[in-house]
Order: sequence, then C-alpha cells, then structure tokens
Amino acid sequence: MFSTFLDYYTGIQIEKGKSEKSKNFWFWLSILVNLGFLGIFKYYNFFAASFSDLLNTAGIKASPILLNVILPVGISFYTFHGLSYVIDIYYKRIKAEYNFIDYSLFVSYFPLLVAGPIERATHLLPQVKVKREFDFQKAKEGVFQIIWGLVKKVVIADTCATYANAIFDHYTTMNSLSLILGAVYFAFQIYGDFSGYSDIALGVSKLFGLDLLRNFNYPYFSRDIAEFWRRWHISLSSWFRDYLYIPLGGSKGGIWMKIRNTFIIFIVSGFWHGANWTYIVWGFINAVYFLPLLLSNSNRNNMDTIQLQFNFNSVKVLSSIFSTFLLTCMAWVFFRAKTITDAILYLKRIITSKDFGFQYLDNERYSYELLLMIAVFVLVEWNNRDKIEPISGKKSMLKLALAIAAILAFGTYSDYKEFIYFQF
Repeated sequence: MFSTFLDYYTGIQIEKGKSEKSKNFWFWLSILVNLGFLGIFKYYNFFAASFSDLLNTAGIKASPILLNVILPVGISFYTFHGLSYVIDIYYKRIKAEYNFIDYSLFVSYFPLLVAGPIERATHLLPQVKVKREFDFQKAKEGVFQIIWGLVKKVVIADTCATYANAIFDHYTTMNSLSLILGAVYFAFQIYGDFSGYSDIALGVSKLFGLDLLRNFNYPYFSRDIAEFWRRWHISLSSWFRDYLYIPLGGSKGGIWMKIRNTFIIFIVSGFWHGANWTYIVWGFINAVYFLPLLLSNSNRNNMDTIQLQFNFNSVKVLSSIFSTFLLTCMAWVFFRAKTITDAILYLKRIITSKDFGFQYLDNERYSYELLLMIAVFVLVEWNNRDKIEPISGKKSMLKLALAIAAILAFGTYSDYKEFIYFQF
C-alpha cells in the first residue's frame, strides 16, 4: 500500500512540478524507495551473507545479522509496474493518473501480481479506464488460452518436474544420458510452468475484457540466443531494454560500451530472479552467448516466423534451433542447481561419466512415455507457431476436448507443484 501510494503521489508531483529540481527530487525518491524495498526484503540477506563469507575467507570472523521475514508477495512484479509508471511520466510518455483506484488496479491487478507478465502503464492503464462490455469471442479465446496454459502446467511442467527433480537432486549417481535428459526435462518444466501461468493470466484477463502483453512466443524454436530473448519472458526482456539498456546507451556507443551494457542487462536480469550466485552466473552465461551476435551486428537477423522447405537451408535452420536449445539447456543447469559448484559438477559429470545407457528412475512415470509426450507437445507447438495458442482454429472443440482430457488424466495422479516464478 505504501509503495502504491508513493508512486501514485510521485507521478502527480512530477507532472505538476514547476522546476526540474522538484521533478528530479520526486523521481529519485520513488526510484530509491522502490529499489530500497526490493533490496531489503529480497537481497539484504544475500549481500550480508556474501560479505560475511568474504571476510571469513580473509581470516576475519563475521556473524552477519540476517532478516527473518517472509518475502512480500509479488514484490518484484509490482515494483517494476510502479517504476515503469514513474519513469514514463518523468520522460513525458504518459500523463499522471489522478484516480487512485484505477492506478491501484494497474499496480496490483491480481492475475499479474505473483508471476507476471510485467505490464506497462502505457498499455494497461488506458484499458482500465474505459468501460468494458462482455465480448463472447474474446472470452472464448480466453478460455482456450487458459486451457492451453493448464496443459503446459499440469501435463508438461509437473510431469517433467518429477524427473528433473529426481535427477538434479541425485546427479552424482546419474549417468551422462540421464543428466542430459534432466537438463532437457527442466527446460520443458520451466517453459511449461512459466508460459503456462502467463497463458492463464492472459486468458483470465480476456474474460474481463483486458488484453495483456504477450510473454512467450514459442522460444525453443529460436535460431539464435538473441531471438530466444525476444521470445522468452518478453515483458521482462523488453522492460530491461527500455528502462535500463537504452538509458545506458544501448548499442549506439563504442565496442566497450556495447559489451558493458550487454553484461549489465543480463546480469541484472539474472539477479532479478533471485538472491543467489547461480542466477547471476546464468545471466553472465547468456551475456557471453549474446555478445558475438551483438558485435557482428547479427542480433536482429531472425525476426521472421520460421518457414521450412525441402532444401539445404531448412537443414541449416533446424541445426540452428537445435544448437540454440542445447546452449539454453546448459545455462538452465545453473538456473536450476542449488549452487555454482553443483552446476559445474553436473556438467562435468555429463562429460566424464561416458555412460549413455537408459537409466531407470524409480518414479511414478516412465521416461519413455515422457519423452514421447514431450515430442508430441513440440510437434503441436511447431504446427501452431504462428498462433497465440494451439487450441483455436479448425476443429477447436475437438482440440479443447483432448486438452481437457489430458489435464484430467495427468492432474488426477500428479503431485501438486507450485509455479516456479512465484518465488521471484
């Protein structure tokens, strides 16, 4: 409530401000308070513990005072909502909102609050302010998107989680093939989990007559890392691009500025996900992946929808998709592992084990069926890669029936798994 009122009041003061000094005061007050809340609740313990470890390594005994508090629900998301609103007013992209109820709804709109996507005031606030009437076609699209989101979450993510958790938790006893499958299972778990939630949030919003920003666009069909980040968690990537990367100079400066800004944007993106060195390393790895594309001015090569034909170029495209997916899976290992050491040992064991036999895992589902299910899921998404979700279109009611049947079949005996991005 304090954060909401502060940004609401700040926006009005910036718009009414008669001097640059006054505008700057309110602007920086909002920025520092919002980031301060985020820093204290989400990152204080991380910095305190890391500094203590550094002192202990140097031979100085230190016992940090840590906070034992629950992370406020949705703090990363509503903080970014408020920040974008204040920044947009400061740069005169939008007018201040004087209706406190409308502004509060924008900041804390319930489908977005705990796991995004991250909305912009320029996009959502105008929709909040106009009168909305029930649109059956839009509601129908929303229901289809909710159902497809549940397929991703219940059928794909939760099923893959059973094996991904077992493999990552016992990676020291797993052979090379199992470890590779563990990384692949987690890749589909986090995609099904997070994009599934986004689909549900977008679908629910359509029932209320609101169109939210699309957050995923079939990212595992990307032909390079730059394209992957245009398709994965789009709302966060575009937020950092517009409010951090471009203000820092973007790619307009010299080569060292390009390199600096690239690493800043990816490391901050990793750190946004959580107070752990594994997320920072994950961001660093993606920056290393992205850098050659940026320096060769090829980071915006693949802007079109993939079209395949029976020629050599199609082989090249498929190999690019496969190699990009492999690089992404390697980075996901650091995202999933508990420590950097665990991630390095996990990848090292893939190389040193040299055992590619199919290792049985004592879980409630069999790996063969799971691999087949992932293959079917990939084919369905590939066939519908130019659509928002695969259920709509021809034979939509049959697709809907099959989707609901799959949700019921897997939901009845699957363990409940919370959404991964709830923790961020």
